[in-house]
Amino acid sequence: MDDICTTPGGGLPRLLAIMDRLRDPRTGCPWDIEQDFASIAPYTIEEAYEVADAIEGEAWDELEGELGDLLLQVIYHARMGAEQDRFDFHSIAERVAQKMVNRHPHIWGDQSRDKSAQQQVADWEAAKAKERQGRTLDGVAKGLPALTRAVKLQNRAARVGFDWPETVAVLDKLREEAAELVEARDTLTPEAAAEEMGDLLFVMANLARHLEIDPEAALRAANAKFIRRFEAIEDELAAQGRSPSQSDLAEMDVLWDAAKRREKSSY
Repeated sequence: MDDICTTPGGGLPRLLAIMDRLRDPRTGCPWDIEQDFASIAPYTIEEAYEVADAIEGEAWDELEGELGDLLLQVIYHARMGAEQDRFDFHSIAERVAQKMVNRHPHIWGDQSRDKSAQQQVADWEAAKAKERQGRTLDGVAKGLPALTRAVKLQNRAARVGFDWPETVAVLDKLREEAAELVEARDTLTPEAAAEEMGDLLFVMANLARHLEIDPEAALRAANAKFIRRFEAIEDELAAQGRSPSQSDLAEMDVLWDAAKRREKSSY
């Protein structure tokens, strides 16, 4: 096994062999041996986000490595599944391959390929619902980012008719929830205020869905914009030999507006 592990060019078999060696109870790495599904899951989520970050930043030189890191997570879970006689890499690959064939009857079946991408999405979701054979909201992963999960839950409910027909109704609900949050802040307990905040965020996700905006992507962009503009404040103050803690809100607000104007002028 060591020959394939240390010899470049082995591709997927090499990676599988490396994981086998790392998890070997007698000769493997102590840290790798101690891991289980629960301890590895956070790394899996993190690696998926790093793939998304590389794509969003168009960091194509980094994307190959990030995809490799994500593949390693699949290999890790596959190895642990094999150790427990639950599944292995081959069965994982076979299962997803069969799923792709089943969900594309217009490619590997008797359905016509002559349909829109939108219709294909609808057919895909219908196939998933048939496979679930449970409640409407079953199967929406709990580990998803909250805004993304909110949109997925709302989409599921909308498919059975539980949805506002017009965006204006969502805006009315948004104003209602904002008012309730103000009341909660002034009169209710911290727990009640947190609940009202959750309701407001849930409606914000719904508004994004109606506007066909990905709320996670929109918030990531807002975070990046905040970082750029705040760093512009730090740079300006540093040029004066000062730091933000040596400034005040009024001055930093002026610098923020200046950074904002520079960004807009460059569009």
